[in-house]
Amino acid sequence: MAAKRKPTRKKAPAKRPKLVPRKQPETLRLRGATPGLTVNDLPKSLAWYRDVLGFVVGDLWKDGGKLMGAELRTGTVTFILGQDDWQKGRDRKKGEGFRIYCTTAQDVDKLAAQIKAKGGVLTHEPQDEPWGVRDFGVTDPDGFKITIQARPKKRR
Repeated sequence: MAAKRKPTRKKAPAKRPKLVPRKQPETLRLRGATPGLTVNDLPKSLAWYRDVLGFVVGDLWKDGGKLMGAELRTGTVTFILGQDDWQKGRDRKKGEGFRIYCTTAQDVDKLAAQIKAKGGVLTHEPQDEPWGVRDFGVTDPDGFKITIQARPKKRR
């Protein structure tokens, strides 16, 4: 004789949040961005990003044994540096009207002090901004401006 099974209770279906239909056509939704910067002297820029800012060198791209590009990483951020081929002239300015804003959870005052200790020059010292971040600025060897910012930790 087979044992009787206890009746099982049906579970109430889990409530799901009501989905709001997306506008059509669907808008762009990014999950990251990787700036690619064309530089005058790739070895010099590579050294600056690695030794002054603290990026880690990833892939290096060579053509005929000559270094032509590099991937740099820090945290979840990647920058790509490429050697200028000079087809647009050697006197063209780079970095004009362009700034990269980078966000960190680290103490920007300590980061700024480390960068200065490694020979970096700040374009502005750490400061509190009216929009609620603390930031400082640097400029790379080709004039690309970078702002490093963090939301201040709440004090108790």
